[in-house]
Amino acid sequence: MPKIRTKRTKFPKGWELLEDTINALNAKMKEAEDESHEGKRKNESVWPIFRIHHQRSRYIFEMYYQKKQISKEVYEFCLREGYADAALIAKWKKQGYEKLCCLRCIQQLDTNFGTACICRVPVGNREDKRLIECVHCG
Repeated sequence: MPKIRTKRTKFPKGWELLEDTINALNAKMKEAEDESHEGKRKNESVWPIFRIHHQRSRYIFEMYYQKKQISKEVYEFCLREGYADAALIAKWKKQGYEKLCCLRCIQQLDTNFGTACICRVPVGNREDKRLIECVHCG
């Protein structure tokens, strides 16, 4: 009879700093995934999920790069286990992408005219100064 493998993740030292916040964000993510999609457009139903994903990745990014409160081992553990988005964090480290909300907003293939998303245009440079929600992430 084959052995049953169970995934026992060993948390690195220093994980305790992030654990409470990550667990709270994971609970919010579960609520957002279970939320009803009735009466919403197809894109609107995933907006809360994108926001929580961004918030969780941003928290880990700030704890490692700006506040320097977690070790490299904990940071790499978070990336490996999927608690943070490595590609999004790589963009945040580049100049001009510090406030990027999601990677879909800079993919030019997803737009009709081959340009970046409207949320990437500063409010001062828009013709009408009103608030416009991004189609991809709200």
